[in-house]
Amino acid sequence: MMGGSLCFSRRTTEAVFRRSSFTKVLPLALLLSTLRVSGQLLGSPLDCHKTCVCASNIISCSKMNLTNVPTALPKYTSVLDLNFNSITRLRAEWTTVKLMRLHSLLLSHNGLNFLSSEAFVYVTRLRYLDLSFNSLRQLDEYIFEPLEDLEVLLLYKNHISQIDRTAFSSLSSLQRLYMSYNQISRFPLELVKERSRMEALRLLDVSSNRIKTLPLSELQALPAWIKNGLYLHNNPLPCSCELHDMFARWNIKELSSATDFRSDHTCVLPGSQKEKTAIMDLDKLYLNCSEVRIKNKEAHLEQFLVLDCDTRQRDMAKSWALPGNIPVSLANKTAVKLAYGSLQIGPLQAGDSGIYTCYATSDSYNETVYVTVVVFNSTMSGGLENLKTAYTTLVACLVSIVMVLVYLYLTPCRCACCPGQGLEKNDPTDSLHSSTVSISQAHEDAGQERGEGGGKDFSYKQVGFQGPKDQLEQNGRLNPIGEEDEEWQEDKKERRRSDAESVSSVCSDTPMVV
Repeated sequence: MMGGSLCFSRRTTEAVFRRSSFTKVLPLALLLSTLRVSGQLLGSPLDCHKTCVCASNIISCSKMNLTNVPTALPKYTSVLDLNFNSITRLRAEWTTVKLMRLHSLLLSHNGLNFLSSEAFVYVTRLRYLDLSFNSLRQLDEYIFEPLEDLEVLLLYKNHISQIDRTAFSSLSSLQRLYMSYNQISRFPLELVKERSRMEALRLLDVSSNRIKTLPLSELQALPAWIKNGLYLHNNPLPCSCELHDMFARWNIKELSSATDFRSDHTCVLPGSQKEKTAIMDLDKLYLNCSEVRIKNKEAHLEQFLVLDCDTRQRDMAKSWALPGNIPVSLANKTAVKLAYGSLQIGPLQAGDSGIYTCYATSDSYNETVYVTVVVFNSTMSGGLENLKTAYTTLVACLVSIVMVLVYLYLTPCRCACCPGQGLEKNDPTDSLHSSTVSISQAHEDAGQERGEGGGKDFSYKQVGFQGPKDQLEQNGRLNPIGEEDEEWQEDKKERRRSDAESVSSVCSDTPMVV
């Protein structure tokens, strides 16, 4: 009995001991797992002997198969090289101290697929950021907002297909942006367009993407120093003469973006085969586009003309020379250099035609721009006056034609109130010989009174054109009115017949002959 109780107490003691041991071990295991996860999130402390090379203010940890950024980085670090590792996520807590001297961060070839929105809060003085050769798929809004001093951003060789319009909005100092070899399908016009562009941006590389349309008119209007660094080659652009025109002009101006990759500027021909051809060959084959030539500046007398010195680099010192290589001086009142480097000439004279030369210089680059000016020997106002005179003459001619037509074809009298409208018309051939104008009734009464007083019976007088027979007898001379009264003393019956013919002739439909 006693042996059984001893055995039971021993078993109980072992169970209690096991429980107490498990209770003590469990927090320790949790602590170890937490430390392991924390180590995975934060990374191991910087080791300048085993994992990294610390050369003064440069820390290089490349090709060390790191999964996280080392912790406890010194505050004096200026260059941090983490290329060729396995850092797939860049979280907000990758550094816990502000690295205000860090100006270059290299993270290429890491398989990076996640960027925290607060990843750059403690490294706001960055000027160079390399995120190339990774697996980034999108750039969220304001992702680079803290990096106001950033000058160079490398994003090529990723899988970026979506870019928020505000992703680069705060990069006021950015000069070069490389985004080639991605899956971008929309050209980011807001980066280079007037009013919304980054003023310091001089190079934008979006080559080898999936861009199918370009805002050609907006790109043509950009200054040369922006177009010189705008790389668009190796995109599936559809062939068109407008596309050929733009790149032909860029080649004529010898812009680096066009001349350096001339053979890579291709477009896709229409059709199911999606065949590619060189853009600069579109004027010879396929679309038969027109050859592009730079036009001269044309103006008229007394005008003012502004000549732009459109250089391939920005902020260059510019000076001008007039035709004959005459330098522009303050004594010259007709040629004035403007504040932004352009030249204003005028009022123009015929002798102002010629080649104007702009010499642009900088510390590392020099450029010469030639502008040909042609001044026409006429004024714009004189041309307008000539145009007005031509229109006035044309209107006067039209009015004259209308008046002649009205005069020839408008019937003199067709109303029922016309005297003699109801009379019977005679033969039309008689009206041509009569064509007489009857005297009014008042004159007829006066004639009758004179007849009674003078012993002669004159009922009226008539004036008319003589017939062909009478005209021949007078050898072409018309008998004046009042001459030879014997002709008015014909038979009364004949006079009445002549009067009827006269009235019929006046109200006839036949046009009057003057």
